[in-house]
Amino acid sequence: MEKPLSKEKIWTKDFVLIVCANFFIFLGFQMTLPTIPLFVEDLGGNDQLIGFVVGIFTFSALFLRPFAGNWLETKGRGFVYLTGLTIFVLSVGSFGFLTGIALLFFMRVIQGAGWGLSTTASGTIATDLIPASRRGEGMGYYGLSGNVAMAFGPSLGLILTGTLSFKVFFLICAGSGLTALLLSSRITYRKVEPKSIKTGARRDIYEKSALKPAILMFFITVTFGGIASFLPLYSAQKDIAGIQWYFLLYAISVMLTRTFAGQLYDRKGHRAVYIPGTLLILIAMVLLAWLPNSAILFTAAVLYGFGFGTVQPALQAWSIEKTPINRRGMANATFFSFFDLGVGIGAMVFGQISHLFGYSSIYKTAAVSVFLSMLLYMFFLYKEKATRPERG
Repeated sequence: MEKPLSKEKIWTKDFVLIVCANFFIFLGFQMTLPTIPLFVEDLGGNDQLIGFVVGIFTFSALFLRPFAGNWLETKGRGFVYLTGLTIFVLSVGSFGFLTGIALLFFMRVIQGAGWGLSTTASGTIATDLIPASRRGEGMGYYGLSGNVAMAFGPSLGLILTGTLSFKVFFLICAGSGLTALLLSSRITYRKVEPKSIKTGARRDIYEKSALKPAILMFFITVTFGGIASFLPLYSAQKDIAGIQWYFLLYAISVMLTRTFAGQLYDRKGHRAVYIPGTLLILIAMVLLAWLPNSAILFTAAVLYGFGFGTVQPALQAWSIEKTPINRRGMANATFFSFFDLGVGIGAMVFGQISHLFGYSSIYKTAAVSVFLSMLLYMFFLYKEKATRPERG
């Protein structure tokens, strides 16, 4: 029997502000996503260096997320979020003034720290503001703001770098992050509980209740590392036009999916969305490995968008479903740590794979990663079913 959806209000002033701030920080980030590899190439780097420059960003974010999870409960949501946004703005703004890959590598570490702090805080702030009975739906709307940015960011970034210098381009990206900072300064944040200040949050590095969805997210975002880092270079090598349209179609597909996937999760849970979503991602990876023409490129974009748009908000909602309110920061930190780990490992490993075996091998390997996630999910369901009688 389906659970009725509550009519508790989602769109409060603070929720609108966090959604808008999330849009602008993601816009600044998404514009750099397909252009950082081009910038590394412009500085004289090869595929291996591209993988490392892209990947190190996610590993520095990964390192900071557990600390961010604790700081959210001890220092407050606003402190962590505003600090992360400030670091992000300053680091991205510096990129255009760099003349060597070593300095870029270092500043990507700094950027990753800002990204890790700000996105962990932002997701936690959103969950604070969304009624529990509509969490899947609310997280879908919240995630939609990032997807709208994704619809325009990569294409806009490629267009701008084709007409402007990298210096001006990265200052524009920093300006988008600055807009997010100004908007977020107007949010009323949940106050830190006095007991958290006195005793401190638990000094661990993950939230146990979020581990299953976080691990599954890892296998999915491995695919994202391959797409974000190498698809523009892969399509150029095969002389296939329309890479800007790929990112636009992908993001539109994610946006459309967000309008119903969250509500489906609220009604029926992750079982109704995970396998269908990952199956679409798997097919998209197979198509990219083949990639004979633009039509297949665009088809893969739509399938990947529908798949990722279904799976990601469901897993994020699942990760905080049974988490106490004072552990939501750590739950979000756990979820996004595995998210980052997948992207980082994907970018670095695929850089080596493309160097040795070619770009097509990236997407064959990514398809295997998605298939493994499906097997692992079914294993989790089997274990859950096997232990249920013991609880009763």
